[in-house]
Amino acid sequence: MTHVSIKNLTKTYSGTNDPALNNLSLEIQTGELIALLGPSGCGKTTTMKMIAGLLKPSTGDIKFNGRSILNDKPEHRGVVMVFQNYLLFPYMNVEENIGFGLKMRKVGPIEIKRRVAEMLKLVRLPNLADRKPSELSGGQQQRVALARALIVQPDVLLLDEPLSNLDAHLRIEMRDLIRSLQKEMGITTIFVTHDQEEAVVLADRVALILNGEMRQYDTPEAFYKRPVDEATARFFGGRNFIRGNALEQKFVGTFGILVIPDGANQGDVHLTIRPENIHLNKSDNTPNCLQAIVVDKVYLGTQTRLKIRIGDEHLEALANPTEVENIEIGNKVTATLPADALWMLTP
Repeated sequence: MTHVSIKNLTKTYSGTNDPALNNLSLEIQTGELIALLGPSGCGKTTTMKMIAGLLKPSTGDIKFNGRSILNDKPEHRGVVMVFQNYLLFPYMNVEENIGFGLKMRKVGPIEIKRRVAEMLKLVRLPNLADRKPSELSGGQQQRVALARALIVQPDVLLLDEPLSNLDAHLRIEMRDLIRSLQKEMGITTIFVTHDQEEAVVLADRVALILNGEMRQYDTPEAFYKRPVDEATARFFGGRNFIRGNALEQKFVGTFGILVIPDGANQGDVHLTIRPENIHLNKSDNTPNCLQAIVVDKVYLGTQTRLKIRIGDEHLEALANPTEVENIEIGNKVTATLPADALWMLTP
């Protein structure tokens, strides 16, 4: 069981002035599954490679259970990394691929065969032991790569974009499998992704990295309800930002006054509310109920997106299609912005 502590980790590549990763600090609890989330080039894979020992940090430290591992060779760190392109041995069958790590550790062939059989059941491939990687689908190859990593019972499991090569249906199936196996085995796990939905579904906590710096390290729920800044809110699907002034429990904007939560940021702020939290035509007698005009409407299947204008402000709302099927572009509607769904960001 491994607690991971990352302190002031920085990496500047030779020939560059700006660090690829700047002053990252994280505490990862034993058995926790965390996501390093961000767009391509933000520094998340660089972080993963430094933990694995494939890159040396420019400054900072990485500790497992209170002990620095920076001077440990990669093979002595107790870390296994699963890459997005799987890296299975093409000349070995599934059983040989999964058991390879145990063979390198001098485990006996009978024990290897037993443990491989157990692992094949766990990843739901019990009858494919004799197949070569070329005879497997992408989802099956991903399961073999995961089984090969888990069978050696690593102290820390690293997953680099583990689902990026799979189609939508397989991604859902694999993320459920990864989550269940990780919790069952209790392995401290860090995975890299650029997909915020994937991070939210899989992770206990998420570290959002933008331009080499961590913006927020929190639970998935907090990113939706309490983003630290506008860039973070936008990364998690925020669309509505209104400039105004907050004083105590009132927000004054161009279209009037709104009631806001007690303890909200004060002064010049950007008010934000998620599209799904705007209620249309629910009531005109509640606080924060405003008159609006529908300027656009798009059916998305399970949701309908509406763009509305309140005074000079344009907002986006998401609603159940059946609730807004009679609303058309140009209609006047009442838009309720519940106080407990409002969040004040300091510009």
